[in-house]
Amino acid sequence: MDLHILDHKLRVTSITKTGLQQYTHPLIKLIFLRNRTRCKFFSLTETPENYTVVLDEEGFKELQPSEHLQVEGSTWLPLNVVSNGNASSSSQAVGVTKIAKSVIAPLAEQHVSVFMLSTYQTDFILVREKDLSVVVETLLEEFNIFREEGGESVPVHSQDACNGLQRNGREGPHATVHPVLIPENQFCVMSLDPDTLPAIATTLIDVLFYSNSPKEGASVDQDMECIKFFSFSLIDGYISLVMDTEAQRQFPADLLFTSSSGELWRMVRIGGQPLGFDECGIVAQISQPLADSDISAYYISTFSFDHALVPEEDIVSVTEMLQAQRKDMSS
Repeated sequence: MDLHILDHKLRVTSITKTGLQQYTHPLIKLIFLRNRTRCKFFSLTETPENYTVVLDEEGFKELQPSEHLQVEGSTWLPLNVVSNGNASSSSQAVGVTKIAKSVIAPLAEQHVSVFMLSTYQTDFILVREKDLSVVVETLLEEFNIFREEGGESVPVHSQDACNGLQRNGREGPHATVHPVLIPENQFCVMSLDPDTLPAIATTLIDVLFYSNSPKEGASVDQDMECIKFFSFSLIDGYISLVMDTEAQRQFPADLLFTSSSGELWRMVRIGGQPLGFDECGIVAQISQPLADSDISAYYISTFSFDHALVPEEDIVSVTEMLQAQRKDMSS
């Protein structure tokens, strides 16, 4: 298996719901006008609380500081696992499940905090730039590691990364058992040919910027039965969309495509209070049991909470599994 450290330096930010109108101009530019920006990594996820925007340094320049913009202080680097044909796993599962044991669990053991961004095409594991040497040391046994530099893949060796650095001695706070919420909506993970993006522009603008009626907000606060969640990413020319079936119905059916099985996904939202960025092992806590049961999962971290998407047919067993896990850990 190959692990690539991609040639992007990323910032993780959050825009408040009330401050969105201050940022619609740069966001529209970043989503639709690729020829006007040098941003190559952009992801926008709406949750009931806020909008999480993950973007590279070129994109970050577009966001003006204000009281409505929160910025996590670190620079993050995206990692990507590429199966080079002789993958050791016979698993048919997709998403974060494939890398739970080889990447997520070892990093959690070394107290490395990760921020996950699953897309239609792949899974990005974001790590802080300052943790990179520990990441390389931890994963070098399992992977051939390459660093993307100016379009070239340069092999990374242990001594390049660590210069005698010890294993991460930092005792990061261990993951507490966070409550999970399982809303009723069904989700789709989809893609789109970037050339057809103009054809869905008005629908996408409507869904992203104008779909917050007070009535919807009230129902979310009352019971969270259905959750507002919409994710759009444009990364190195590839588009990925995660939306519920209600939002999907607003888009022309012939332009969005999904996997051949066209399956629907259910969400497990992790966290009762905002999770923060320093706790380690939150992703591992969810991905490990899913990997043990060979259940596919997409995983999207946001500024406040984490979200796993599992196949609808597995939601009952996943719910029971997580309830049992919480029972074991609290007893």
